[in-house]
Amino acid sequence: MSEQAEPEAEDFTYRIRRETGGVFRAVGAQWRGRPWLRRFAYLGVALLIALSVFWVILTRDLPSTDKLLDYQPPLPTMVRGMDGEIVYSYARERRVQLRFVDFPRPLIDAFLSAEDKSFWSHGGVDYTGLFAAAVDYISKLGSGDRARGGSTITQQVAKNILIGDEYSITRKLKEMVLARRIESVLTKQQILELYLNEIPLGRQSFGVQAAARAYFDKDIDQLDLHEVAFLAILPKAPERYGRAKHEGMAIARRNYVLDQMVANRWATRAEADAAKALPLGLKPRRAERYEPSIGYFVEEVRRNLIQRFGETSDDGPLSVYGGGLWVRTSVDTEMQSAVRDALRAGLLRYHGNRGWVGPIAHIDDMDTWQTQLIVSNLTIDYQDWRIGVVISRDGSGGQIGFTDGSVAELTGIPDKARVGDVLAAAPVRSGTYAVRSIPEVSGGMLMEQPGTGRILAIQGGFDSGLGSFNRATQAMRQPGSTIKPFVYATGLMYGMTPATQVLDGTFCVYQGAALGNKCFRNFGGGGGGTHTMRWGLEQSRNLMTVRIANDTGMPRVIRTFHNVGIGDYKPYLSFALGAGETTVARMVNAYAALANNGVQFPASVIDYVQDRNGKVIWRSDDRRCMGCNMAEWDGKAMPRIARKGKQVLDAATAYQVVHMLEGVVTRGTAVSLRDLDLPLFGKTGTTSGPTDVWFVGGSQDYVAGVYLGYDTPRSLGGYAQGGRIAAPIFKQVVQKTKERWSSEPFVAPAGVRMVRIDRSSGKQVMGVEPTNEPKAAIIWEAFKPDTEPKRYTAQDEFARKRDALVAEIRSAQRARAAATSTTRQAEPRDFVEEQGGLY
Repeated sequence: MSEQAEPEAEDFTYRIRRETGGVFRAVGAQWRGRPWLRRFAYLGVALLIALSVFWVILTRDLPSTDKLLDYQPPLPTMVRGMDGEIVYSYARERRVQLRFVDFPRPLIDAFLSAEDKSFWSHGGVDYTGLFAAAVDYISKLGSGDRARGGSTITQQVAKNILIGDEYSITRKLKEMVLARRIESVLTKQQILELYLNEIPLGRQSFGVQAAARAYFDKDIDQLDLHEVAFLAILPKAPERYGRAKHEGMAIARRNYVLDQMVANRWATRAEADAAKALPLGLKPRRAERYEPSIGYFVEEVRRNLIQRFGETSDDGPLSVYGGGLWVRTSVDTEMQSAVRDALRAGLLRYHGNRGWVGPIAHIDDMDTWQTQLIVSNLTIDYQDWRIGVVISRDGSGGQIGFTDGSVAELTGIPDKARVGDVLAAAPVRSGTYAVRSIPEVSGGMLMEQPGTGRILAIQGGFDSGLGSFNRATQAMRQPGSTIKPFVYATGLMYGMTPATQVLDGTFCVYQGAALGNKCFRNFGGGGGGTHTMRWGLEQSRNLMTVRIANDTGMPRVIRTFHNVGIGDYKPYLSFALGAGETTVARMVNAYAALANNGVQFPASVIDYVQDRNGKVIWRSDDRRCMGCNMAEWDGKAMPRIARKGKQVLDAATAYQVVHMLEGVVTRGTAVSLRDLDLPLFGKTGTTSGPTDVWFVGGSQDYVAGVYLGYDTPRSLGGYAQGGRIAAPIFKQVVQKTKERWSSEPFVAPAGVRMVRIDRSSGKQVMGVEPTNEPKAAIIWEAFKPDTEPKRYTAQDEFARKRDALVAEIRSAQRARAAATSTTRQAEPRDFVEEQGGLY
């Protein structure tokens, strides 16, 4: 059997070889005998190789479509106030992210009618539309005109998100490849959601919700049929159809979309005809409007966020202008408005009738004045004032131009004003404006909660639209006498009491034979006798302050300044009078420690930050409560949250200083605040020159600080004092928000003893009760244990009168000697003036 099978197998193999060999011989004969066949074959192989190479080159750098599954579009950062309401957004583009279910059906139908009516059925590429686009492209070659796209919505998603908007055949081929891949990765609903959220629609709007707000000031669920049809025409030419001069073209295109909706049975003829009869109804282009008083505050928040998370998407996924962050801040809009209004009023009061002080800026190229005015980004939000540029003048009259291109008559042009000057103006009658003066003097104000460190309000100048420099947080100024409470605090920590008697007399520092004596002086001169520390602080006596600093030791005083965060200085006596530089923010935070019994919290403008999904990614209060979320009690002690604040001053010392600073309001340099009838403490300050005037103070609930001065320091005038100019600004804030200020007195910490003393001598008295009279002879004073003064006696009264009489006699003798002397010795030089010291 096997012997017979072998010949059959050999015969079969032979037949295969014979037939195959015949085929090869036939093909070989044709290949050798027909040259055209060889050329055709070579061409086919070359074409196949070329197509393979082209395909590799085309697709090797294409992005992966898988990243669309978790694509995170760049979104603006939204800012909330302390009450949770949105108060601002950091956005260079208008963007709002919605889900597919949020898009109304008429809006979807309008976009599909305008862009891709076969969207639900094609696989990413519409070959019919692609062929028509190719014909159009060929017909326009060399003309310079751009051919119609022919792209499906899926291809537009690939273009907008993955590969960009380059105008080329290569880009179109990449679109097609990516579109096919996208269709295999995402559902139709997901593709449409990406498209409607990302499509650029003009007016810096990306996505339909942002465009609805930009063009109609509505949300998408409030749009009418003619409005959704208008939005659907924008992808073709957003900057053209959105302009008033192209209204006719926009209406024609909108009506075409409405007709297509009828043809696709997505709208009835009656609905379309009614929509066609309506005008476009576009709202004027406008910027987002938020609470106008918070400009300086949100700029401070922005600086903090950029430092922590970066500015743009290139800096990371949580950037300010792309991360879609939600930021809860501590801004109190009521307090912020009060602080802004009060500081402005103070600046205007000081400016008075000084008139026009010069232009805000100047434009040289008047051919492009509108563009340059827009680019300058100068605005003002005060009454009905506007920023404009003088475009012509004739005597005291002329014309002013504004950023919107409008031109009006301008009256009262100052003699020094020139064409091209940017200035403020206000309407006086229809079509006519008058020049307004922005105060040259400036300043800053800040308010903080002592018990948390949360900053409630910041005003860094007259208006944030005129410049972002924040004088409350960035300006380094000499604080003047507002630093004195911390000198007194140091004295109290090292053995002194509010009743300690200190000499208010001449204090000179010998600087060697070449320089001689350099002497300090009181504001307004004068001095003599001994007085209590309380009196010295209430009356802001420089000589007493320097003596306390010298007796306590300047290194200790400087250490106190450092501990409360005012600054780091050399141990020179002039710094005890405020010769060093600091900011309003630092001074307010230092005073907050006084109001909080020596406990200081880090000042903050941000409570916490959430990502776009609501997850908290940073918080200012980073304490953790370990064990607070246990499912069951473990029998141990209740978990406690660690204390956040830092004890920077002894509690009793802080209270003693506050108690003395209440006297500054009651009968001292801030007596203008007394009629507020609230438990307030504070200190005024006036720097040498005077170049700056200050007030810092508040209550146990709120502490605020303010200064006024020129940006380039120069004299404010001899009459300028903190009590006259700065304290009234604080007073206006309290008056406007008085219902929020507590009438509860400051609470003394444990261990402090309240003792009745004679206000002048500082001696303890018995049997007499203090009264509420501002200048009562007997007052309550705060003492640490075992530091109470001795009782007041008749001998003490005799000594007080004797010292006062001797001081008067010596003062009269010095006056007579000065008047009759024909040759006077060179007076000791004023050390505080030379060292930049303050009074």
